[in-house]
Amino acid sequence: MFATLKSLYKTFFKIGMFTIGGGYAMIPLIEAEVVDRHRWIEKKELLDLIAVAQSCPGVFAINMSIFIGNKLHGTKGAVFATLGTATPSLLCILLIAMFFQQFQHVSWVAAAFAGIRPAVVALMAIPTFNMMKQANISLLNCWIPIASALLIWGLGVNPVYIILAAGIGGYIYGLFLKPSE
Repeated sequence: MFATLKSLYKTFFKIGMFTIGGGYAMIPLIEAEVVDRHRWIEKKELLDLIAVAQSCPGVFAINMSIFIGNKLHGTKGAVFATLGTATPSLLCILLIAMFFQQFQHVSWVAAAFAGIRPAVVALMAIPTFNMMKQANISLLNCWIPIASALLIWGLGVNPVYIILAAGIGGYIYGLFLKPSE
């Protein structure tokens, strides 16, 4: 469980370096490194951190690194983990900004970016299905996330209303409908 600030930075640098497609694409990497390899947090705790990081303002990947770094080393840990996560993206953006004008019309560059898109979708789908299993979403209740997604995407319903409705629904379910354990 022990992590030095250097190992925290290096781990999150590695996670940040291979996170093409945003914070959700990094969930499998965080799980592999932080839960499985280093055992800094438990798998259930990761699920809780994902939920909290999603609901907090800011970048998901940075929120995750802040929470994990803070748990391990307080404020210093949060700073080192955050810098580790952000450094690869910063360097990549600087390099792209320096040379993009020269290469934006090259066909193989455009094709490479188009080829990356399906891989990003797969990287986001895997943690989604894993979270569904851990959250006990089954055929009986899978209509809830599907209906929520359709309401947001198809009808333009504000996600805040969906979250409020889910919270109220969960509260009512817990009070009246859920059988006693």
